[in-house]
Amino acid sequence: MPRPTLVLLPGLLNTRRVFEPQIEALSDVADCIVPELWHHDTMGAMADAALAMAPPSFALLGFSMGGYVAFEIMRRASQRVERLALMDTQATPDSAESTKRRRALLDQTKIGRFHGVQRTLLPQLVHSRHINDAAITQPIFDMAQEIGADGFVREQRAIIDRADSRHMLVDIGIPTVVVVGRQDQVTPLPRSEEMAADIADSRLVVLEECGHMSPLERPAEVTEALRRWLSQ
Repeated sequence: MPRPTLVLLPGLLNTRRVFEPQIEALSDVADCIVPELWHHDTMGAMADAALAMAPPSFALLGFSMGGYVAFEIMRRASQRVERLALMDTQATPDSAESTKRRRALLDQTKIGRFHGVQRTLLPQLVHSRHINDAAITQPIFDMAQEIGADGFVREQRAIIDRADSRHMLVDIGIPTVVVVGRQDQVTPLPRSEEMAADIADSRLVVLEECGHMSPLERPAEVTEALRRWLSQ
């Protein structure tokens, strides 16, 4: 039986480094591809770029913003997706307040005030126990600097303009795992519970003492959940 290809879609201001623990640990069971989503400013363009890199059929994982791209891929080419993983993400669109906040960040960036991910933001991104763990936080800082202001603007524009994907959930019929940190403040646990409830063949995995950055915060548990999912 051929090895599956796993397409990993990173989140806002994330590169393939966010998945490094999983890529290494799953190298015996899957070939991993990580598109560079920050080059594009719409969900459609991000989805097309990922599909262009992928084989005719593949497993698909979307983390945070990558989950929004995963839904767009399901709109465009669901027949190519063999199984789906949704990690620390949501099917709902932004609230008016969230959109206003994103637009304010774009305005600040346009006048040269992009400084990557600041330490003051860490309480929103990781569990309180991980704030001083450089093995978790330094990759977050480094990835943001690599992507830079222009990439940040493109990604935020795509996020603001994304579609509501809630109606799609009941039509997803492939093996699906929904993974979320219990203390995720960016895409809180109830959003994952709602997705798992609406997807027929799904399993919800809640990671304890974990914020939004679960691939980095709980790498072993995430890998275990993905390995089980890939073997379904």
